[in-house]
Amino acid sequence: MHLKRLVIAVIFIPLLYLYVMKLPVQYSVYLITAIAAVGLYEFYSMFLLENILKYLAILIGAGLMIACFRSPEKLFSLYLVTVLLVLTVRLFMKRDPTLSMVDAATAMLGLAYIPGLLTFQINLAMASQSWLIFLYGAVWAADSAAYYVGKSMGRHKLYEEISPNKTMEGGVGSLLGGVAGGILLKYALNMNLSLVHAAIMGLSIGASTIIGDLVESMFKRDAKVKDSGTIVPGHGGILDKIDGATFAGPALYFVCYALKIIR
Repeated sequence: MHLKRLVIAVIFIPLLYLYVMKLPVQYSVYLITAIAAVGLYEFYSMFLLENILKYLAILIGAGLMIACFRSPEKLFSLYLVTVLLVLTVRLFMKRDPTLSMVDAATAMLGLAYIPGLLTFQINLAMASQSWLIFLYGAVWAADSAAYYVGKSMGRHKLYEEISPNKTMEGGVGSLLGGVAGGILLKYALNMNLSLVHAAIMGLSIGASTIIGDLVESMFKRDAKVKDSGTIVPGHGGILDKIDGATFAGPALYFVCYALKIIR
């Protein structure tokens, strides 16, 4: 497991850096959109959503991501139109009203949970593509610190009903790892941030990464699956890899907004 994490980091982080920093911002949007589409597929598959609704919602999710980039002011209205579309499709898809609420709620929650939360990453990228590297670098630092601290020092369970292997010590590791990652990335990316601001951002990422991880674990336990998918050999699905970032993206965006760094 230690070697796999190191190999993935050595391969993934430089590729992500080159892709995000060397290509125009729309390519980052395309990448986030693709991640959202795969994540939606995994989410809907976990909860056995009917194929018609599943693939329709995935297409809608991709459309919402592009809309966030092209016309962000229309995003909320488009989401409400999506509610009408999903309900209409469910109405005529099956005459049996049984589980209609579950079907519609699953489709809409998936759209809010995955592409909805990932739109904050598009907003960050539009401000500066460096923020995407900062985000994922700090998430990786927080996640890695949580793993190693938890493995070596973990004694007290954090939330046993949801994730039996996570410990309070690992949670502290995530916070410290996020702070350390934020400070290191400030210098590595030559970002115009004060040390205090970088530490606050890293702390918010470390804390939200824990919540994002637990939320995905909650969904997997409800669906009675171990992993969200199999797209990453030996590491589960795409949701298993971005669970922390789904919550860390909004956290970083709102911290930047509160500090008047992003408008």
